[in-house]
Amino acid sequence: MRIRPFAAVSAVAVTALLLAGCSGAPETAPESSPTPDAQCLLDAKPGKTSDAITISGSGADATVEVPADLPFEALERTIVTEGDGDDVFAGDLLSIRYQVVNAETNEVLDSSERGEGGVLPVLMDPQSSSLFVAALECEPLGSTAVLALPASVLGGEGAQSLVVYAESVGKLPTIASGTPVDPAEGMPTVKLDKDGAPTITIPEGTEPPAETRVEMLQQGDGAEVQPGDLVVVQYRGVKWSDGEEFDSSWSREATPTQFQTNQVVNGFRLALEGQKVGSQVLVAMTPADGYGEAGGTHELSGESLVFVVDILATTPVQPAQ
Repeated sequence: MRIRPFAAVSAVAVTALLLAGCSGAPETAPESSPTPDAQCLLDAKPGKTSDAITISGSGADATVEVPADLPFEALERTIVTEGDGDDVFAGDLLSIRYQVVNAETNEVLDSSERGEGGVLPVLMDPQSSSLFVAALECEPLGSTAVLALPASVLGGEGAQSLVVYAESVGKLPTIASGTPVDPAEGMPTVKLDKDGAPTITIPEGTEPPAETRVEMLQQGDGAEVQPGDLVVVQYRGVKWSDGEEFDSSWSREATPTQFQTNQVVNGFRLALEGQKVGSQVLVAMTPADGYGEAGGTHELSGESLVFVVDILATTPVQPAQ
């Protein structure tokens, strides 16, 4: 059996795992991506179970060994090695080396091995990457940790106790880092502030494109986004009709967000798939590729929409087996 660690903990369990009873934590789970507020959500402590788990080797060659009959009564975290970088918090975008292990059988259920160099990009989002938030938060970059997760925390029928071995390898850019490309004629103009946040200006007196257009603003050279990939992006969206912003990661304290490319409107999908990490793209989408023609139930029905998207990371999503 394989699991998807990005979705291994249910929304209910995440709330209990990361938020309930934590000093200074919000009373309810956030509805969108986390805000990086340099605050520990859990700061899990070591215990007899996590301390008993042994690691042979290091990095991509590490082997996790779980002794038989460990109790797994509470969530515990033991820091195996302490790094020397800045502390890691929710909202950071990291490259991570990891293994998720069945605590009963020592079977590796999932790992970062499929990533380039044996690492994968992970947005430290407590809603969808909670295993890694619990394992690595509030420790210096470069640290390795063992997280013991009892089945009672994970919840759901057939839940099993897990061990997560994780290493925070590096921090990744949270703005596009590609080579600038000359703007396309007839498209909205984009100006970036000192932090990389875009201002989008609709060309005065022009009609939106009759077909969805995707234009490059910065050409990246990273991995190519494939259909269905889990992507991490920064974005800002405005209406062509009046230039008014209706959604933006930049308006949520510039925290990136993540989703699969098949979980967004078609125009956004077209802007992502086939592009390379590090790129910044501009998409002007028709109502048909957005929220439908006028008369629909969505508040943006009938609107032509414009997005500027910084593509920060992409990860193939393996189906659960």
